[in-house]
Amino acid sequence: MMDWKILDSNYVYQDRWFRARADKCLLPDGRVMEPYYIIELPDWTNMIIITKDEKMVLVRQYRHAKGTATLELPGGILEDGEEPMASAIREMREETGYVSTEVEFLFKISPNPAINNNTAYFFLATNAEKLAETSFDPYEDLIVETYGKAELIKLLEDNALQHGVQLGAIYKAMLRLGWMHL
Repeated sequence: MMDWKILDSNYVYQDRWFRARADKCLLPDGRVMEPYYIIELPDWTNMIIITKDEKMVLVRQYRHAKGTATLELPGGILEDGEEPMASAIREMREETGYVSTEVEFLFKISPNPAINNNTAYFFLATNAEKLAETSFDPYEDLIVETYGKAELIKLLEDNALQHGVQLGAIYKAMLRLGWMHL
């Protein structure tokens, strides 16, 4: 048995999208670990969008923590009571204006299970078309860009995609689509 027992837990910080707590934990061998900090973050979704002419839709946006603009998959936080697929479809439309009726679940992961408690869900939309206007959240400033297979592979080779959690989903989608030669 590897599970730890929580003896005590206290929030040291709480805000709208970020909560930090300090746990006092009893380990299976009797040792006590304290404090063990847990960062509670909301679950989120990302959509890999492939257009009818086989281009991947990405968004470029400024990321203040890194102090630079990054190229990423469209996505966002699940709203209260929202199903992950509905969230991914909503984010696709809001952030890019693309829509698709061909959406499939790729996988879910724990972005950093050592200290975070959230889950990220990834979906693949194919045969997408730009049919709607974008509708950004109040603090979103996005540039929508599309990349063909060769361009996307070059981005990967050049380490131009910096969102580490998203890279696995991009590779999995490329394998599913036959965009990578093994």
